Amino acid sequence: MSAAQANLPALPKPGTSTTLTPASYLPDPGKANSQLVIIVERKEDWASYFPSEDVVTAQEYLEKPRDNEAGKRVQVINLCRSYKYLGHGYYCSLLAEARGHKVIPSVRTISELTKKSLYGLALDDLDKTLKKALGNHPYSHTEGFTLSLYFGKTDLEPLQDLARQLFEAFPSPILLVEFRNSDAWHIAEIKSGALHKLRDDQQDQFANSLDGFSRKIWRQPRSRRVARYDLAILHDPQEALPPSNQKALEGFIRVGKTLGIDVELIERKDYSRLAEYDALLIRETTSVDNHTYRFAKKAESEGLVVMDDPASILRCTNKVYLADLLKSHQLGMPATEILYKDRPQDFEQISERLGFPLVLKIPDGCFSRGVIKVENQQALLKASAELFEHSVLLLAQEFFYTEYDWRIGVLNRKPIFACQYFMSKGHWQIYNHKAIGSDINGECRTLAVHEAPRAVVELAVKTANLIGDGLYGVDLKQSGDKVVVIEVNDNPNMDAGIEDAYLKDDLYTLVLEEFIRRLELKRRGQAW
Repeated sequence: MSAAQANLPALPKPGTSTTLTPASYLPDPGKANSQLVIIVERKEDWASYFPSEDVVTAQEYLEKPRDNEAGKRVQVINLCRSYKYLGHGYYCSLLAEARGHKVIPSVRTISELTKKSLYGLALDDLDKTLKKALGNHPYSHTEGFTLSLYFGKTDLEPLQDLARQLFEAFPSPILLVEFRNSDAWHIAEIKSGALHKLRDDQQDQFANSLDGFSRKIWRQPRSRRVARYDLAILHDPQEALPPSNQKALEGFIRVGKTLGIDVELIERKDYSRLAEYDALLIRETTSVDNHTYRFAKKAESEGLVVMDDPASILRCTNKVYLADLLKSHQLGMPATEILYKDRPQDFEQISERLGFPLVLKIPDGCFSRGVIKVENQQALLKASAELFEHSVLLLAQEFFYTEYDWRIGVLNRKPIFACQYFMSKGHWQIYNHKAIGSDINGECRTLAVHEAPRAVVELAVKTANLIGDGLYGVDLKQSGDKVVVIEVNDNPNMDAGIEDAYLKDDLYTLVLEEFIRRLELKRRGQAW
């Protein structure tokens, strides 16, 4: 069989050298679960490569969408000469998204790469990687150079990790990255490259990189039975205090099979694969300044149903936002004030109003980290100095001790579980990070929602509804008739043996059925 007959995605032009044989490009038709479409602006842009039925011109794609093969997703690689606003390349990506096709680059990526003010923030956390990669490299003594990346691949091994991260941040077939060396190496510019401008040696690199990328698209289905939907669960196997333990993750997978959902565990390294799925459930501790937030943002931009969504992560991970939200809606919370780093004169007044002991918190702490109880003014000054190294403002809150905290799980504005989290042995918090072994956290008791105090459940639901319609864990304290909200957690704990102790597999069923409900509404073009 000739290469042309095989409908290969991207082979180098005849006569060029490559370590790959034509047969290695062939997907197994029985295993293919995606349909590939490659868009070029002009037919001659593909002249250096073997013909393929997968290749269409921009005009052909715009005028007539390809009919989907039964049960297959359409993956579009947009190789237009330019992605300028309202040009052919822009419209191809725009219509691909409108047609439900998975496309790179997306309209969002195209838009972000138009201005450094838009993509610059994503480069900040790459400085260390860049310094390490170029520290002892021959380029280290030059003023600058431009690197071409093809689907996140480069022949310069020291820069491969950086290339992967750039592709994850800006998924685009060809990226041109300009590096400059002043006092230190930095990325001066990122822009999309063009297929028709590649040299002979670059054409080989591009073809091999496209082959590797398209093989991922043709990956073997994760189950023999065709599932209604594919759900990715983001987790970190090395996380010390994950939101779901291994048995709970297995529960999601097991229950998913009964509901027709193919559940797969993914990790940080799988960022570029998100487009393969219909939905994303985050089961890793979230933060706005790490990859979990980027996963949520990318999933949302790709049209996936995601829990928790980026807006919920933003709102829940910042206690200043929550304090202001509760105050403006006159919902119960401990007396709370804000300390500003540049106004130390306020410290004495705050202690007079709240009394001692009081609790200091950094805005984005989790699992009781960044929370310190202070007994007097001297301790307040010491603790605040320590915490101000991480944030320019802190929360000071009255100390409200109870033997246990309530955690009410809320999903789509309804309570789904109720837990009592008892304080860690000999400690005033649920988590004692200085403890050893099993004493790091206190005991837990899970009960039916209707068995929890009505005032606790009602306040939890009211508070969660101010955040959104996702999956939340509302922490509350109750003393007599007084009920107060401590915090709202996106991505709340759902551990086997704890949160599922009462509902068992029904807890996982509730979450997965909510995904199904949203996916069915999305399929019909309706909002949930």
